[in-house]
Amino acid sequence: MTMPVRGLASAHFAHNSCRVGKSLHKHTFAPLGFLSSTIGEEAKRMLGSSVRTLRRLRCCNNSSSLLLLGRDCCRNGTTVSKRKVLPLCCKGESNISIFDIGERQSSIQRWYVVRSKRSLHTETDAYLAIELALDSVVKIFTVTSSPNYFLPWQNKSQRETMGSGFVIPGKKILTNAHVVADHTFVLVRKHGSPTKYRAEVLAVGHECDLAILVVESQEFWEGVNFLELGDIPFLQEAVAVVGYPQGGDNISVTKGVVSRVEPTQYVHGATQLMAIQIDAAINPGNSGGPAIMGNKVAGVAFQNLSGAENIGYIIPVPVIKHFIAGVEESGKYVGFCSMGLSCQPTENVQLRNHFKMQPQMTGVLVSKINPLSDAHRVLKKDDIILEFDGVPIANDGTVPFRNRERITFDHLVSMKKPNETAVVKVLRNGEEHAFTITLRPLQPLVPVHQFDKLPSYYIFAGLVFVPLTQPYLHEYGEDWYNTSPRRLCERALRELPKQAGEQLVILSQVLMDDINAGYERLAELQVKKVNGIEIQNLKHLCQLVENCSTESLRFDLDDDRVVALNFESARIATSRILERHRIPSRMSSDLCRYNISTLMGL
Repeated sequence: MTMPVRGLASAHFAHNSCRVGKSLHKHTFAPLGFLSSTIGEEAKRMLGSSVRTLRRLRCCNNSSSLLLLGRDCCRNGTTVSKRKVLPLCCKGESNISIFDIGERQSSIQRWYVVRSKRSLHTETDAYLAIELALDSVVKIFTVTSSPNYFLPWQNKSQRETMGSGFVIPGKKILTNAHVVADHTFVLVRKHGSPTKYRAEVLAVGHECDLAILVVESQEFWEGVNFLELGDIPFLQEAVAVVGYPQGGDNISVTKGVVSRVEPTQYVHGATQLMAIQIDAAINPGNSGGPAIMGNKVAGVAFQNLSGAENIGYIIPVPVIKHFIAGVEESGKYVGFCSMGLSCQPTENVQLRNHFKMQPQMTGVLVSKINPLSDAHRVLKKDDIILEFDGVPIANDGTVPFRNRERITFDHLVSMKKPNETAVVKVLRNGEEHAFTITLRPLQPLVPVHQFDKLPSYYIFAGLVFVPLTQPYLHEYGEDWYNTSPRRLCERALRELPKQAGEQLVILSQVLMDDINAGYERLAELQVKKVNGIEIQNLKHLCQLVENCSTESLRFDLDDDRVVALNFESARIATSRILERHRIPSRMSSDLCRYNISTLMGL
């Protein structure tokens, strides 16, 4: 049984992404809390069968981009999993008037007219796609070097990866984020050209798996055609996927039809956004290539379902436009908004009666609210969200979409620009209220990815302190969920931040020396306090240690464990330990900049 990808209460994915000469396999999860989620028995019932299908999702490039999703895995607002297909009437009404039937028939007729017009050129789509692609689609060569989170002062060996991209107006190249993630050097090559040109990454959105490249060479832009963005295709409309998949060096075109349009898990960034499922072959190397419908782009190829035949996914135009608009307005990637809620479906009649919902009312129950979201200011646990910006929300959390289709209402949230407002209609204690909420992107307590940046660390007396991240847990292997420290894993998936800038700091390892002998078994525990002061993040811990004015330095860890050191002896031992292990600095570059700024009073 093949099930669509949804934001279940818990989900486990496997990712097998081919690099040059090596295959990697990673399992990752997304955290609980501000991510949208489904809380309920239906999600639990669906989980067993869905996990087997979802774990086969993978990004389609010759790279080792991470698969990051799972428990309560959506950052776009609120997702609930079970879809309720209603008959012709809406809101669960059983009586259908002649007017309703007439309106439905008129809507269907208009839909078929549009479908007929858009299908006139179906037979020539593949040929037109080839003509457009010859002067538009490029092959991307990337050299990447990922950090080593167990040894955060050094990188892993570099690798070469390949993907696809295409030219858009403004002399820019659009591709996938996982094609250039952790890049150190990027080259692009046009079809039919032996020359590779140096490219720079202008902006990357890892959540939506999109990136923009620029090429300074004017020679590259000679004879290049710019592809225009189109619309979301209807079901069964033909699309042609163009790119440079594995198995050859020249451009490749595969043809298929649209099978499904709905919010789907983006494996690279652990985000649930709208995606289009197609039956065209999407293989490693296709990532970043356009899916062309007629003479316009219908989406960007980015992942497939491994082990299944011809099940691929493309990023739709609304997500692409949201990404590009944010970059053009602010000069950088701005992210996708979230309401910061976890919600439960209200499909059970007794549940609706308990919260005083009238028979004509539909909505979802608020279970958790992220303290850093604006919704925390006005919403309360056990509120029933009835409408979002005037759009009624069904009991399963979906809203109308096109002709007799439904999607989860977090799609409406994700399409909002940062700091835009939305009016939310809420039922509280049997009374209806309308609240205005400011939407913005929210970050989890434990980051699900750390691409394109070096990890932070601080070493004192051989004790290596790092902030907890999912990439750190990935270092435990492909089965990291079962092999990593259970307590750290559970906190990474479930805990919510209480204040901005908060981090979970852990003692990752002990570099052995006389000064720390006997403390080696305390590795992998969370650091709670330094000299009795609760720490907020790694910078705070570093500041407390560096400014220590007492003879003894004390660290309070999980399980009421204690590390005590003579401060002066430990400070002297630090230099000795760094030299022995050939570590260039006792702290990461971001902490060095922070300390310099602090000393200078900036």
